[in-house]
Amino acid sequence: MTTTTNQQLELGFSGLPPKTVSTKREGRIARANWWFAKMREAVENAMDWPAASQPRPEQIWMPGTRREVKI
Repeated sequence: MTTTTNQQLELGFSGLPPKTVSTKREGRIARANWWFAKMREAVENAMDWPAASQPRPEQIWMPGTRREVKI
């Protein structure tokens, strides 16, 4: 015997109705709001660093050149 149904089945434990997901979502949203508030506070309290000075000149080798000492 085969039974076909086009409806979604919901299973519960001990006859209790399934819990809603909204409590998890609200907790997740509250944690996200706390996190972003802390990040905004960190940005507002950040120190303003002076600009970096110019770096020292760098000695580089030119491609295709060779320096040989012949004695």
